[in-house]
Amino acid sequence: MITDVTSTTDSSSGAAAMKKATGMNKDDFLKLFVTQLQNQDPLNPQDGTQFLGQLAQLTQVEQAYNTNSNLQNMISAQNNASTLSAVSFIGKEVTATGSQVVLTAGGQPALNFRLTDAAQQITVDIKDASGKTVRTLTRGSTAAGDSSITWDGKDGNNQSLPAGAYSFSVTGKNSAGDGIQATSLVQGKVDGLKLDGSTPVLTINGLDVPLTSVLSVKGV
Repeated sequence: MITDVTSTTDSSSGAAAMKKATGMNKDDFLKLFVTQLQNQDPLNPQDGTQFLGQLAQLTQVEQAYNTNSNLQNMISAQNNASTLSAVSFIGKEVTATGSQVVLTAGGQPALNFRLTDAAQQITVDIKDASGKTVRTLTRGSTAAGDSSITWDGKDGNNQSLPAGAYSFSVTGKNSAGDGIQATSLVQGKVDGLKLDGSTPVLTINGLDVPLTSVLSVKGV
């Protein structure tokens, strides 16, 4: 008799995986059941309830493996569709969520952001790779929607900063002094694509942007 059935993550078919986990598949179990019936004492027949219950349990395990296989196929198909979608973005202008910015030698990058409401004042904090704030920019009245502020590539002491990767965050306040939602954005033309992980990654202005972060795309 089988006393326990344990699930595995084997990627083979349900029947094969079940046989690996339990030592037999459903057909083997039925043959054993028939053999038991043929050899039982007719004057003292065995109770087949437990046997049939275990058969039902084996069937459930097999169905679970089949369901898992179908889910894996669906995930694979979805990943393929995402890859094809990402390829179509190359050469197009994209807006995505992201707080990274690349400073080139002598460059003056635009720091893009989105406001849910009009702001009386916005503050942009720029940090280096270590997380240290190297510059704070402020601006007055700014309309709701997408906007940007230009960074001259210098720190608070008006000294040029080295080229490299930086990050920025935006905060805003309305006329009543209440905070409003501000989202940092990455905007630019997609010039590359990486498929190293499960999620395609776009390359925009030297930055890696996951496909899942894209908010909008337009052709050029």
